[in-house]
Amino acid sequence: MPTTNGSAPFTGAIATPHVLATEAATAAFRDGGTAIDAAIAAAAVLTVVYPHNVALGGDLIALVRTPDGAVVCVNASGWAGAGADVETMRARHGAELPVRGADTVTVPGGVRGWDMLRSFGSRLPWARLLGAAERAAAVGVPVSESLRRHLADPENDDLHGIPDFDSVFGPLLRGEPLRQPALAATLRTLADAGPDEFYTGGLAARSVQYLRSHGSVLDAADFADFRPEVTEPISLDFRGLTVLTSPPNTHGFMMLRALNAIDRLGIESPLGAGAGTVMRVFHHGNRLRSTLLADPRMAAVDVSALVYDSPRAAAPLAETAQAVRVPRGDTVGIAAADGDGFAVSLIQSVYHAFGSGLVDPQSGILFHDRGTSFSLNPRSPNVLGARKRPLHTLMPVMTTRDGAIRHVLATMGGQGQPQILTQVLLRMVAGATPADAIAAPRAVVGPQEAGCTDDSVVVETGIDTAAMSSLVASGLGVVEVPRHTEGLGQANVVAVGRDGQMSAASDPRADGSGVVAQYPRHRRVAQAAT
Repeated sequence: MPTTNGSAPFTGAIATPHVLATEAATAAFRDGGTAIDAAIAAAAVLTVVYPHNVALGGDLIALVRTPDGAVVCVNASGWAGAGADVETMRARHGAELPVRGADTVTVPGGVRGWDMLRSFGSRLPWARLLGAAERAAAVGVPVSESLRRHLADPENDDLHGIPDFDSVFGPLLRGEPLRQPALAATLRTLADAGPDEFYTGGLAARSVQYLRSHGSVLDAADFADFRPEVTEPISLDFRGLTVLTSPPNTHGFMMLRALNAIDRLGIESPLGAGAGTVMRVFHHGNRLRSTLLADPRMAAVDVSALVYDSPRAAAPLAETAQAVRVPRGDTVGIAAADGDGFAVSLIQSVYHAFGSGLVDPQSGILFHDRGTSFSLNPRSPNVLGARKRPLHTLMPVMTTRDGAIRHVLATMGGQGQPQILTQVLLRMVAGATPADAIAAPRAVVGPQEAGCTDDSVVVETGIDTAAMSSLVASGLGVVEVPRHTEGLGQANVVAVGRDGQMSAASDPRADGSGVVAQYPRHRRVAQAAT
């Protein structure tokens, strides 16, 4: 990239779910980086300080905007091994895959996702982007409130007592800080050798050895051959904005589908008198996701039909509905933008809290359980297959107006991500600040909290009275939870006004912060991605 000179201050905005990640991002801005550098530096720190939500052994999906106005989707969701076989898994597990263990691990795509993002406009060296994460792992950090809650959650009792897991997380139960020397060494190796080390080098060999020792079919070629996919986002024009998100194999279509319905039905607020209708739209979208969404490289997925089918269509309520295990922990979302025109919505994940539960003691890498999202039903388009990606709940979002960036949104929240982002966006469209839009009460239909079913709506205390009445009248089962319940998502937003002024906000349901910073750039020496 060309060198940029001049004395005009550089503005960077960042919002993340942990203050140390936000600090790493602002330091990247200070050192001459773009929003891409800031997002990667933040994500790397989060793999250290938020291991219940994200790790080096997880996936990434992002939208990135470059100064020429182009927006692309980087899909770094990993695939199943070439040796994956649905009949073997049915014989081993029955009708469904488990939520833990080696059979739920697909190739982790996140590290190559970072590398692909860098190709769109990084100005900082690879090693610089991992430095803060390495230091945090080596020195140790206080245990965040979110991590503390997940360690104490009975849903994760199955992990305690496993030696590899306890070697990292057992000391935290005794009040010690989170120190990860093996992970620090891995980050140093990655910093020195580059991202390919994770897929073709010694780290790849170690990961394959560890996973296969636990019964995984993943092999060296599965790691070496994996590459992120760069695609066009899917989009919808909505009330003067172009809303962009990720295509299948992700469920980004659900947000566009809901916005289309909201617009056609004339609903002004998703949590006002039309709340019941909006939740029924999402309820139907949930059914479409579970029956039709899959990896489009290996199954036909009609995105237009998913977005534009009748907004009045509603799935019938189940006569009997069973509660399912909810992915608690899940994901991190990062929103970043800068005055040069770069913007990034980055979502990275281990899926269920602590992912597969497998932590390699030699590398410190915790592996995700995204493979549990595969179906074992041979008639499902999402059936497990060799080198296939599972359906994915990660979905970055941006909006533009006349080509200029207006909103960068990202959230944790599993199956509720499209619902959370829709509510946050519509509040901002109605005039709320990012901070107020994020802090407002939410509602999510589907198994969002323990004990809920597909037909449950989880509602935070303080929701509008008219909205509550509408939800009750919808026929969905209403489950009320306290205000700012973490299971209702951890959203992060950067907004850019028509005058170019930026604002950033992080969710009070998390441990993060949003920052807008300005730094002088009298002599910026832009460094090509190396």
